Amino acid sequence: MDAEPSRSIGDNVRNVCERLHRAALGAGRRVDSVRLVAATKSVSVEAIRQGLAAGLNILGESRLQEALPKIEALRGESVHWHFIGRLQRRKVRSVVGLFDLIHSVDSLELAQEIDRRAEQSGHRQAVLLEVNIADEATKAGFRPDELIALLPELSRLSHMVVKGLMTIPPPTMDAEGARPYFRRLREMARRLGQGVPGLSMDELSMGMSNDYVVAVEEGATLVRVGTAIFGTRRD
Repeated sequence: MDAEPSRSIGDNVRNVCERLHRAALGAGRRVDSVRLVAATKSVSVEAIRQGLAAGLNILGESRLQEALPKIEALRGESVHWHFIGRLQRRKVRSVVGLFDLIHSVDSLELAQEIDRRAEQSGHRQAVLLEVNIADEATKAGFRPDELIALLPELSRLSHMVVKGLMTIPPPTMDAEGARPYFRRLREMARRLGQGVPGLSMDELSMGMSNDYVVAVEEGATLVRVGTAIFGTRRD
């Protein structure tokens, strides 16, 4: 869902939050059980400030080099930074400790590198495990059966704190088409949360501008929304 051209960024933030709240209440959930992550790739600091004034407090960046000057410019603001893009192992050192949550841990090797860098810097880095829920050959993420097998090893990484799961469903004709994938991730998190001590499965990062309402109905605790707030941006 694109932002409406006639609305300001502040109006868009309020509209998205209202829809999130209605979806949560309609699903029998508390309003505060779901949080909005504003995806700010290619968004200017000025536009981000307008969003902050309207109530945004979690910003999600996909590219480290773009994020760094924004983090510096907004230092002193009440902002939580999440890394929501694909993370290359060579950039882990710079990301660990800078971002409150990494959404996109997609391999054991990446998890081990995060744990190693976190230990070196004296941090315990909160992460989500990215699940390739539809087993798409071209998409990153743990395949469900692979993740189940690796959970004991992941649980032994003492400086990386697993908070839950993240997924991006395959393209669908409409938002309803994403519902089975969101439901599958929720059910997977419930099963995994019962099996391995030391791993939390409380957070589910799923849903973007076109399908975040359905994601909330299926249990999302974090939704990553960019276009519906800031409009269509250059890549």
